[in-house]
Amino acid sequence: MEEDFGVGFDADDEFTAGAVEPWDLPQSAGPQAGGMPGAMADPYEVAVEPLADPFEGLGATQHRHVIDEPHTPDMGAPQPPPMPAHAARPASVPSYDSGAEGAAPRIAIHIFCEQPSTATVAENAAADRRLARTTPVVLMGGLSAAVAHYQNQPTPSLVVVESQDNAAVLISQLDQLAEVCDPGTKVVVIGRSNDIGLYRELMKRGVSEYLVPPLEPLNLVQAITTLYSDPSAPFIGRTIAFIGAKGGSGSSTIAHNFGHCLTEFMQTNAVIVDFDLPFGTAGLDFNQDPLQGVADALNQPDRLDPVLLDRMMVRCSDRLSLFAAPANLDNDYDISPEAFEEVAAKIKHTAPFVILDLPHIWSSWVRKLLLSSDEVVIVATPDLASLRNAKNMIDLVRAARPNDQPPRLVINQTGIPNRPEIPVKDFGEAMGLMPSLVLPFDAKLFGAAANNGQMICEVAPKSKAAEGLNALAQLISRRDPPPQPKKSLLASLLKK
Repeated sequence: MEEDFGVGFDADDEFTAGAVEPWDLPQSAGPQAGGMPGAMADPYEVAVEPLADPFEGLGATQHRHVIDEPHTPDMGAPQPPPMPAHAARPASVPSYDSGAEGAAPRIAIHIFCEQPSTATVAENAAADRRLARTTPVVLMGGLSAAVAHYQNQPTPSLVVVESQDNAAVLISQLDQLAEVCDPGTKVVVIGRSNDIGLYRELMKRGVSEYLVPPLEPLNLVQAITTLYSDPSAPFIGRTIAFIGAKGGSGSSTIAHNFGHCLTEFMQTNAVIVDFDLPFGTAGLDFNQDPLQGVADALNQPDRLDPVLLDRMMVRCSDRLSLFAAPANLDNDYDISPEAFEEVAAKIKHTAPFVILDLPHIWSSWVRKLLLSSDEVVIVATPDLASLRNAKNMIDLVRAARPNDQPPRLVINQTGIPNRPEIPVKDFGEAMGLMPSLVLPFDAKLFGAAANNGQMICEVAPKSKAAEGLNALAQLISRRDPPPQPKKSLLASLLKK
């Protein structure tokens, strides 16, 4: 099976600068190559067949890799949209992965670094949530130290070695390492030369991956998780967690409308999970009253299988499914945090996007679901309490997920008459994060949608709120909406 082990990530974290319209959103800047710069439609992309050789013990596998050399990009490939005039990108913006990632298995990893900067990158990567089950050890000395270390020591499942030597010395030392490596050990090499000839030679010798500077923690994380990904494993969708900075911020309303826009505007499948068990509004917002829902799943997480999951979900449309909350006070809902995690993990196998509507409470399961999601969206109102709570949440998420996409900030209910507000610009500066979406207060529109069990895009598809929610769906999904069929003039006249 061919796989692309390039270390590119999507850098779609541009932020608005200066005054923006309430419905304006920064657009993605398109894919960026994290470890090997310029990984676009490269004519030097090669497929290397595994060969029997003396380095077989390092776990030779078939790889497909992009080697970057000066070249002319394929102008026939789709180009990323230009950034709008009001969107500004910070000077130092990390790259982020474009999709859901699997976690590495329980393996031991030894990383031999030559440079202190590489050791720092390795330590940051070792602290990443996707490597939580691994046992990484960072050592200095590079490739030569690895050769000496394993003379009388068994090798772990994965060895990462750095070498700043030229190609001849690097290959010679790798041959020495092959002599002391146990069968089945995988080797990742961090070198200094972005050379296709060297890459081919390393692949022939069974090296699993070759990385070159500039190296970021996520480059190393994805290289490791990709090596141990199982092509036969079930599909895993991306989770997007919505949480309000305070009660009444409209987080659930935004989450439900976001899910509707994701399925109707972006034409992709999604599942909404309402985890506010006693007071959830997803059933009301979609005019649904299912007999089973998320509470039944939480009470029997070990019995969940695709058939039972499908039976518990209610279909709101061809693409959107709903895991509704019971929204009654008959039970105390004393459910273990592990049950929430297990149910959320199993739902991720049902759709490309899973939207978690988290209640405004703080408990161990809310914290874990928030930090383990692929995207975090914090909905706030422009007041002091929201500012304080949103900042605490953003600081927590950033500290716990230093290599992940920063949280998205949505400011809701702006412009309420006669209410003092914190200006959007000041709110964003206090967060260190400009909002991805600002929604003005529109009691008539949102009230009509809620009372009718409809979504904003159904009640007023041309409204600014609908445009903003569609743009948010495009921003977070990192996709372009499919082209809409053009209506003929005759059809329009007949409709009139």
